[in-house]
Amino acid sequence: TPMSDPAAQTDWFIVTKEYRRFEEFCEACRRERYIGLCYGPPGVGKTVSARRYAKWDLIEGRDPLDQNVVVPAEIAACRTLLFTPGVANTPRAVREQIEAGRLMLRGLAGRAAHDPSSEGRPDFDDRCELILVDEADRLTTQSLEELRDHYDRNDIGLVLIGMPGFEKRLARYPQLYSRIGFAHAFRPLSQDETLFVLQQHWRAWGRSWREDEFTDREAHAAIIRITAGNFRLIDRLMAQIARIKRLNQLNTVSKEVVDAARECLVIGSM
Repeated sequence: TPMSDPAAQTDWFIVTKEYRRFEEFCEACRRERYIGLCYGPPGVGKTVSARRYAKWDLIEGRDPLDQNVVVPAEIAACRTLLFTPGVANTPRAVREQIEAGRLMLRGLAGRAAHDPSSEGRPDFDDRCELILVDEADRLTTQSLEELRDHYDRNDIGLVLIGMPGFEKRLARYPQLYSRIGFAHAFRPLSQDETLFVLQQHWRAWGRSWREDEFTDREAHAAIIRITAGNFRLIDRLMAQIARIKRLNQLNTVSKEVVDAARECLVIGSM
């Protein structure tokens, strides 16, 4: 899960049990060259987990042909392409965007793996072994068929990421559905993991969470009740708490502060 503190303007990624399950799921699809289906409610961390697994923050927006662009060494090991279709998508657009993404990954990974001091040219072999398709719910029937065709023509794994119910829609397309080898239901944080995430926020604010302190326990219980283990709600709520702390020059987070932060958000019924 990403963790943001507006005061520090710093982002972290907390590796949770659910991310480890997602990572193992992707590895299986990549290794076995299967189609995998990942689904879960909004805000549980599907997109940020996909970006983390693909190291997409290191890749996105870099031009492999621009020699002035610094290519991080970590990209050399990247074998995953993250693709997010547009709201209005066509088979041609899907095909062109995937081909462009694979070329970008090929160029960046080849440059990252090349030692400039050695002789010879960089290795620009195809590096793509897995394609993660985020927001796969957006894909039209024809675009899904284009993806299936791309999968059939290439020795790659494919993961479709969408909302609950997406798997039922895919069941109506037997040519694609029959090729799905793995399914992964992305779940919200457990109560223990939510508590762990909150402790990291407390530390980022320069405070240690104390189990024997009633104010901390009451505040944590309120956050757990409000967010129900949803990453996005936790992040938004903690940002509001940080803002209220800063505006009121508070050193502690009480249940009253949490409730005040809750009133600033539109998060639906509890």
